[in-house]
Amino acid sequence: MKKYSSIGALLIDFREFSKISQADLASKFDVDIRTIIRWEKNETLLKPDKEEEMVDITFIPYQVIRNLNAPVSIPTYYDFNVRRYSLSNISKELPDPNWIIDIHTETNRLRTIKYNSDLEEILRYSKLQQHVIKPISKEVILKATELLPEINQIIFDTSGYYSGHLVFLPISKRLYNKIRKRTVTENDITVNDLIDYRKYKNPVFYSYNMSGDCNENFFYLAACLIHFLKKFKRDYTYASYTSRNDSYHINALLGVFIVWEDKVLQKEIHSLAPPRLYESNHAIFQNFLNKHLI
Repeated sequence: MKKYSSIGALLIDFREFSKISQADLASKFDVDIRTIIRWEKNETLLKPDKEEEMVDITFIPYQVIRNLNAPVSIPTYYDFNVRRYSLSNISKELPDPNWIIDIHTETNRLRTIKYNSDLEEILRYSKLQQHVIKPISKEVILKATELLPEINQIIFDTSGYYSGHLVFLPISKRLYNKIRKRTVTENDITVNDLIDYRKYKNPVFYSYNMSGDCNENFFYLAACLIHFLKKFKRDYTYASYTSRNDSYHINALLGVFIVWEDKVLQKEIHSLAPPRLYESNHAIFQNFLNKHLI
């Protein structure tokens, strides 16, 4: 994560990350290019109505924009690659899963995915992931939520802005083995591939996306997942394909192992980490709980 102390520095890096010019950004905001220049030089701040526009245009978390777009800004760490922020150097890393497994705190900011606006935010995030060639359809997410509402969740900040989500696809072991052998990809998954996991002896909970814009929100999402798995007493397979560079540590702590990683694709897509397929199961997860649950 990079430390930002001004809205201007954030905008400059956004343009570099998105490969757009000042003129392009001015067009998106419907302002004169001189306004963009003044913002980037920190000569003026964004007006309140432009903060909401900036969230929509840049997909940067609202809290980051609010912290920096102030007469006395709040220095904030932010990573464009994983859409994640932190208020301090200490809390930049993902939380230790040992803190998550016994959490009982709930929040009304977390709910089941159901609106078209939810789907738009999730797919927008998906497009940021370097390994995602084409996001899955809205119909697949909606069907997955119908079948597995417990861990198809979306979270918002205290101002009502999107802050992260869980998208898990319930699929058969047969289909997962094809993904494992790389004869099909997650992009090939359709509505017809999703299963009623309650009727299968060894269902696969396939993590399509798991993202929180800060540790607190990630904490709630991870706890949601772990609580579901703690209550699921039958055999299952947990799997996740991701190129996020911050996911390796927490997966390793949870006892999840790497099935394969694609270093060739990593070079092609210029990813900070190789796209990896992770896997776990009921026995591995229960072993983790037995070792760490207080």
